[in-house]
Amino acid sequence: MNNKNKTVVRSMDVLNLFIEHSELSFQEIINLSGIPKTSVYRMLLSLEEMGFLEKGRDAKYRLGLLFLKFGHLVSARLDLRQIAYPLMNDLHNDVKEAINLIVKEGNEAIYIEKIDTKQKVRLYTAIGRKSPLYAGACSRSILSFLPDSDIQEYLDSIELKSFALGTITDKERLYESIKQARINGFTISHSELENYTSAVAVPIFNHKGEVIAGISIAGIEANYQDGNIEYFANKAKKVAEEISMRLGHTK
Repeated sequence: MNNKNKTVVRSMDVLNLFIEHSELSFQEIINLSGIPKTSVYRMLLSLEEMGFLEKGRDAKYRLGLLFLKFGHLVSARLDLRQIAYPLMNDLHNDVKEAINLIVKEGNEAIYIEKIDTKQKVRLYTAIGRKSPLYAGACSRSILSFLPDSDIQEYLDSIELKSFALGTITDKERLYESIKQARINGFTISHSELENYTSAVAVPIFNHKGEVIAGISIAGIEANYQDGNIEYFANKAKKVAEEISMRLGHTK
């Protein structure tokens, strides 16, 4: 284990002390952790600077506000998954296609739930996998419903790279796709992340009317032609609207 890894592990040892203790003094941290005084001093400075810990006027350390921020993020995602999962499962049983749930993470989307037990062909998507916001229907369902200023900032900051035969690599075409998604209320992709696969996706909104997630129906490209697109879109819309409503969104 190199020195950097040792520092990370020891820092986690220090933070783990606050699971059972709401506040600790410098000496108490040394005694409980068994880490040398000078090392504890340096780690506390760094952890305080980064917001993981805060030092009160009584010279005792407590968990910082950063943990509250992370806690809210984890809680929101867990709530979303708990609400969405049974509805996703019903949708999967209905259409027999893969159902994906994603959330925005920086300039990417991350898959936080997937149901594909009745889908015979395994797709690109997997829980924990990330994709750019511009590539694939599910990711673009979030991008398309962000505020105009956020979309413009995103388009100005990225380079469009190809992942499969149908990946959108032209910004004008991407912008047109975004405008069309706002008209239709859904996004569609063909061979954007994986060749010969398609998806139809719909945004999910929170109680503030902000897009926070996307849900998609995905499968082999042959199943996503002509009338099937509208069929899948209507199915996905109903589920997305129900999830949004349970999150407090009102039209």
